[in-house]
Amino acid sequence: MVQFALNTVDRVRNVQLVSQVSPVSAEVQDYIALLKPRVMSLVVFTGFAGVVVAPGHLHPLLAVVAVVCIAIGAGAAGAINMWYDRDIDAIMTRTCNRPIPAGRMVPGNALGFGILLSVASVVIMGLSVNLASALLLSMAILYYVFIYTVWLKRRTPQNIVIGGAAGAFPPMIGWAAVSGGVGVESVALFALIFFWTPPHFWALSLYRTGDYALAGIPMLPVVAGRRETKRQMLIYTVLLLPLGTVPYWLGIAGSIYLTTSVVLGSLFVAAALAVWFDDGDRAAKRMFGFSIFHLFALFAALILDRAPGLGG
Repeated sequence: MVQFALNTVDRVRNVQLVSQVSPVSAEVQDYIALLKPRVMSLVVFTGFAGVVVAPGHLHPLLAVVAVVCIAIGAGAAGAINMWYDRDIDAIMTRTCNRPIPAGRMVPGNALGFGILLSVASVVIMGLSVNLASALLLSMAILYYVFIYTVWLKRRTPQNIVIGGAAGAFPPMIGWAAVSGGVGVESVALFALIFFWTPPHFWALSLYRTGDYALAGIPMLPVVAGRRETKRQMLIYTVLLLPLGTVPYWLGIAGSIYLTTSVVLGSLFVAAALAVWFDDGDRAAKRMFGFSIFHLFALFAALILDRAPGLGG
C-alpha cells in the first residue's frame, strides 16, 4: 500500500511537470500514440464496412480518401481527448505512460495537432467526397470531444452509454460517403456499435475500478458497484443479440452475416453471464478481449457477404 501511495504521488506530480516539458522531446511515435491507433483501427474497419454495404458507387480512390478521413478524424479526436484528460491520465496506471503525462510532449502541441487533423479531415472529406459525410465526420469529432470528453466523462456513470455514440458514427459516415445521405440501414449499423459499447467498456472498468476511482471518474462500477454493472452488461448483451440480426432483415447482409451475428451475439451473452457469476476479474478481462473480436468479426461478416461468389 505504501508503494502504491508513492506511485500515486509521483503520477500527480507528473501533471504539474507536464507543462515544463521541452517541445523537442516528442518524437514521431508519440504523435502516433496520440491518435490511439488501436482504437482507430476498429473505427476505420467499421467505417470501411459502411462504404462496402452502402447503395451506389464511389470511385475506389475516393473510397480510400473517405476511409482515411475517417481514420484521421478519429485520431484527431483522440489527440484532443488526451490533451484534455492529461491530468487524470497521469493518475491512472493504464494511461500514465501516454505522451503528455509521461512528459514527452507539451500539451499545447497535442491540442494543435488534434485541431489541425480535425479540420483537415473534415475539409478533405467535404471537398473530395460529399458534404453529408463531412458533416457526419465533424459531428463525430465534436461529439467525442465536447459531449463525451468535456461534458459526460467526469460527471455521470452514463458517460459510456451516451458518449459511446461518438464511436458509432463511422459506418454512417462510410454509408453517407457512397450514398450521399443517411438511411435506416446505416442507423442500424450505428445502433450495433452503440449497444456494443457499454458492455465493452464496463468489462474494462470492472478490472480497472481502482484506477477510475483514483482519478475521480464516475464509471458505473465506481458509482453503482460491481453487481449493478454486471446486470447492466447482461441487459445490453441480451438486447444486442436480436439487434445484430437487423442488417439481415433490412437486406444489406446475407446468411453469412446472419449466422455470424447469432453465434457471436450468443457468445457475448455467455461472456456476460460468466462475468455475472465470477467474483474476480478473470471473466471481465476475457469479455473485454472477446468484445473487440466480436465487433470486428461482425463487421467482417458484413463485408464478406458482399464478396463476389460468397454472400453478395
